[in-house]
This record gives sequence, C-alpha cells and structure tokens, in this order.
Amino acid sequence: MGTSTRRFDTDVAVIGSGFGGSVSALRLSEKGYRVTVFEAGRRFDAGDYPATNWNLRKFLFAPRLGMRGIQRITLLSDVLVLSGAGVGGGSLVYANTLYEPLDQFYADRQWAHISDWRSELAPFYAQAKQMLGVTTAPDDSPNDDVIRAIGERMGVGHTYHPAEVGVYLGESGVKVPDPYFGGVGPDRTGCIRCGGCMVGCRHGAKNTLDRNYLHLAERAGAAVLPERQVTDLIALPDGGYEIVSERPGPRRGRSIQRHTAAQVVFSAGVLGTVKLLAELKSRGRLPHISDRLGELVRTNSESIPGASTRDRTDADYSAGLAISASIHPNEHTHIEGVRYPTGSNSMGLLATVLVDGEGRMPRQVRFLGEVLRHPIRFVRSLSVHRWSERTVILLVMQGRDNSINLRWKQRRNGVRLRSEQGTGEPNPSFIPEAVDAARHAADIMGGDAFGSVNEAVLDVPITAHILGGCVIGSSPETGVIDPYQRIFGHPGLHVADGSAISANLGVNPSLTITAQAERAMAYWPNYGDRDQRPELGAAYRPLEPISPVAPSVPVGAPAALQW
Repeated sequence: MGTSTRRFDTDVAVIGSGFGGSVSALRLSEKGYRVTVFEAGRRFDAGDYPATNWNLRKFLFAPRLGMRGIQRITLLSDVLVLSGAGVGGGSLVYANTLYEPLDQFYADRQWAHISDWRSELAPFYAQAKQMLGVTTAPDDSPNDDVIRAIGERMGVGHTYHPAEVGVYLGESGVKVPDPYFGGVGPDRTGCIRCGGCMVGCRHGAKNTLDRNYLHLAERAGAAVLPERQVTDLIALPDGGYEIVSERPGPRRGRSIQRHTAAQVVFSAGVLGTVKLLAELKSRGRLPHISDRLGELVRTNSESIPGASTRDRTDADYSAGLAISASIHPNEHTHIEGVRYPTGSNSMGLLATVLVDGEGRMPRQVRFLGEVLRHPIRFVRSLSVHRWSERTVILLVMQGRDNSINLRWKQRRNGVRLRSEQGTGEPNPSFIPEAVDAARHAADIMGGDAFGSVNEAVLDVPITAHILGGCVIGSSPETGVIDPYQRIFGHPGLHVADGSAISANLGVNPSLTITAQAERAMAYWPNYGDRDQRPELGAAYRPLEPISPVAPSVPVGAPAALQW
C-alpha cells in the first residue's frame, strides 16, 4: 500500500455494489485510491422499476432467461434465498429497515473473544445511520394496527415500536431538491406510503445506495461498471490481480473484459462472494483460502408466514412503508409487518396453508392432512387476487446460534453451490413464535394464516437475509477473514458484504453490513501512506480510524458525516 507506482488499470477493484461495496467505493476513493466497481446487475432510474412485481422481466434477476430486474430468488438444499441485484445491490429491493442487532450478535462464540464488538462498531453504526438517512417510520396504517394487536395477544404489547428506516418522508408527493445531500443528488419526491419499496421506489423517496454512498463515490472519481459479472481472478507474478468479467446472459463468455488491480474487495453478497471464492479455490487460483470458506452461513434464523383476509375489506394492508413496525415476543425473536404495493401480488404464489413443523410426522404429511381437512382454505390460498391489499406478511427473525454450510461441486461452467446443516442448533424450518403470530394475525383480520410453499412442501425455510460464509476469525483455522476483513493467506484481498457477518443478527442486516464495512475501510491508509494494520495473520489489536485525505462531505450535510 505504500507504493506510489500506478501500473494497474485501477488501484482497487470492488466486486459488487451493495452495502459493503458502496461503502468501500466511497471511502477508498476519499483516501486517494482509484476504484472500479463491478456490478452484475443493471443501473436503474426511478422510472425503470416495474409498476408491479408481475412484470417479471423487470422485477426478477435471471439474466439467462432475459430477466434483469432487482430480485434474485435462489433455492438451496436447506433454504430459499431472496437477494438483490443492480447498481446499489440489495438497497434497490430491500424494505429500508435499518436496525442495530440483538445482544446475541455481539456475544456469539465465533468472534466475541476477539474484541468488544459493541464498542468497536458503535461509532460506525452512527456513521452508517447518517449516511443512509435513518428516520422513524410513520406507523399509522392497518398493517401496523395488526402488528400492535399481535403484540398485545402475545403479551408483549409493550415491545411494539415503529421501525427505523432509510426513507425521505418529506411532504408526500412533493418534488424537491435532495435535502440530504444539499441538492447535489437528483430531485426527490416525499414518500407517498404506497408500499412499493420492495418492487423498486418509483418516487425517489427511498435512500438507495446510488443516492448516497455510490453517488458520492462516483463524484469522487470511482468508476461503476454495470452488467459486469466477475468470473475469474488471476494473481499476477509481480503482485496484483487480473479481473475477468463478462456480461451476464444465456451464454457464458460474452463481451469479456479484463482489468488489472492492486487490491480486490469482494462485495457480491453471500451467494456471489462465496461462489466466486469457491470457484477460485477449486481452480487453484486462490489455493490458500481457509477451509472455513462457506461455513457458518446464517439465515438470520428466519421464517416468513402471514395472514390474508377472506373477503374484500375496507382495510388496505398494502398502504404504508414496506416495513414500519416491530414487536419482540422474547429476547431472541423479532417480528415485523411487511407489505407489497397494490397490484404486486406475484409473491403470493409462494404462500400456502400454514403447517406446524414440530413432532415426528413429516412436514409434507402434515401439509397433506391440512389440505384434506380444510380444502376450501387451501383453495383460497391459491388465489392471489388483491393479495397485497388483503395480506399482512410477517418477517420473523431470531438471534439464535444456528447455521448452514455451503459446499460446492466443480462443473464445466463453474461451481454449483449446495447447502447442509452447520454447527450450533439446527437451522430452523419451523419457528413456533412465527406460527403463533400468523394465527393471531388471521384471527385479528378475520382471515386465514399462511406459510411458504417451500416450508410446507420441502421443509425448507425462506430468508431475505442470508449472511456469513466468510466469517471473521482470529486465524485461518477459525475464519476466512481477519478482524480487519482481509482474506487469510492472500494479501490484497478483502471481503466487505453480508458474508463477513459472523453471527445471526435477529434484525434486518443492512445497517450492520454498512457499519462493518465502514469500520474495515476506516483502517485502510490513505493512498501511498504506510499501513498501520498488523501483518496479515498477526494478532489483532484495536486501531484508530484514519481520516481520508479528500473527504466527500455533502454540501449542508450533518457534521456527523465527517470523520
């Protein structure tokens, strides 16, 4: 890092533009590095998002099928994963929710012995909140009323609270210059509470990464290359790496480009980062990566049930922000009410009758029995007519110590990931608190409770928050990356995304991914300066953040945005 000889196309290649990649791009640009960001998805403007998620070509990301939207859906052996795609990564499709984690996260045995993580991360949580524009959601919709009532029925009404979200509330529907970045960004419209956050905000009210971190990174000189899927990484004989990318689509090897970089930050999300590193390890490109790669993958211990009314109702459960309120049934469980906007009913195809999962009887047999006992209820579950307006989705998350492992098999066209149960408790496909909450919701709404098809038929849970796989450890025997998020065994390679999250959070992970990336980038030296971090593999020691040589503080931004 101390060299000033620039013989590479770029100083730092960042693979992925989500919460970790966007932070890396901005903070390293501020420190004088030339940064190039590779993003497999396309760039979106507000008008590019689909009006509803029935427009699958614009909503789903499956480039081999010609779909280049913002929502990925990936089925593994032990979990169905929802994740994001596009310039801005998961921020384009997430529900804006920005919570700090439950206590169990900081105390998890994987990393608690290394440092006091609550204290270390506290200033970076504050920094991330300022950058992402966190505010308190309005919680005055029918969906919120149901969450409040569930809390009362479960005896935890006192835990009800509005969500912390990254949304510009403003004056509903009124277009104004960007208030957060002092007019340097595009004009915005105050949130109209349409529930469309997870289909893509068509009103400019959502604080997506292309409006904050990435916007400022590009203004500071970072280059963002959309629709560039990184497929290979080759270590150069005299240092640095060659990055090979192509345009994702039905055939591999299309429009191949090659770039060289002194250092690389992997920020492609869990499935992207672990899969790419697994392929590079399998092909002998990166032979020294820890054998812990792919282990301790967390699903955030999630389940996503809900309830729908049977008939037309005056209550419109699609109104409001995508998530605007939470309750906590116990110290390790967190439940949020979720909605899609009017007309966005395609995700209802993943719903079916609710089935218990405890006991010796297989889940599939229980499902068949539920169908036979309640055929009319099952037939109703097949209808997605006005589903978003009739439905309250429940996102249930836990901070428990459970995990899966990702394994892979080399194939002619790359590796294929599969999953297996990991260490700790078994990864749950049934969460009693989730089932109880869904049944309470159905009773409150005068409707039917539902679960997901994959849980009922495959006994496989669903998660929108897959984490881990490149966890922090004190050595290659205990983790893939060190506490500064450098890859053991390969100087110049780093990880900054959800795969670096080392424990279940029990809350939506975006704020923590951002805070961890802020912390990791804070310890990089300014370009050309001596690196203060210990040699890779040495014992960890706390460090002071290094102020960037050229901070990109927005005009009129709060002082807390400054280092």
